[in-house]
Amino acid sequence: MAGQFITLEGIDGAGKSTHAAFIASRLRERGRTVVQTREPGGTAVGEKIRDLVLGEAMDVHAETLLIFAARAQHLHEVVRPALAAGSTVLCDRFTDATFAYQCGGRALPESHVEALARLTHGDLRPGLTLLFDTDAATAHARVVARSAADRFEREDLGFFERVRARYLEQARREPDRFCVLDGNQRIEAVQSALARALDERIG
Repeated sequence: MAGQFITLEGIDGAGKSTHAAFIASRLRERGRTVVQTREPGGTAVGEKIRDLVLGEAMDVHAETLLIFAARAQHLHEVVRPALAAGSTVLCDRFTDATFAYQCGGRALPESHVEALARLTHGDLRPGLTLLFDTDAATAHARVVARSAADRFEREDLGFFERVRARYLEQARREPDRFCVLDGNQRIEAVQSALARALDERIG
């Protein structure tokens, strides 16, 4: 069985992490070997970069370069080997997040991220991207309720509205790859929709 690359996307508080274990379980029920991972992170180097990116204020160009540095190591060490072995890679965020957060949220020119994406992963793209679409106010309330916020989670609602808008624009551009899920619903409703989406998109 060929490896498959599935990514989870959405603004902070949209529910990606909540539903990752459910998705992995459904995939394993289909006989797939699942590698769960995340970005930034997924490797020893990547996790150190994650701590830096989430914890330290920095210029958007430095932020983006660090994210792609972590991504390059992640692809080399985890993603490409798993796909080559026939596993299904389930990744919490990938390059769509960089377009959404750095381009949408911080107004970095799209051409900058496109150039780094070509350099870092060429034509490798997720086969399926599950976008948990949640309004900014609801997502923010969830973030506040769960833990101490990192520097992205402390951004204002306007930032997250821009990020959300960019995510939805990406989904409109690539409807065959994206599956948009209503993340405002209760967990049971979202997981029911997820089960249907996996049946339709993966079989």
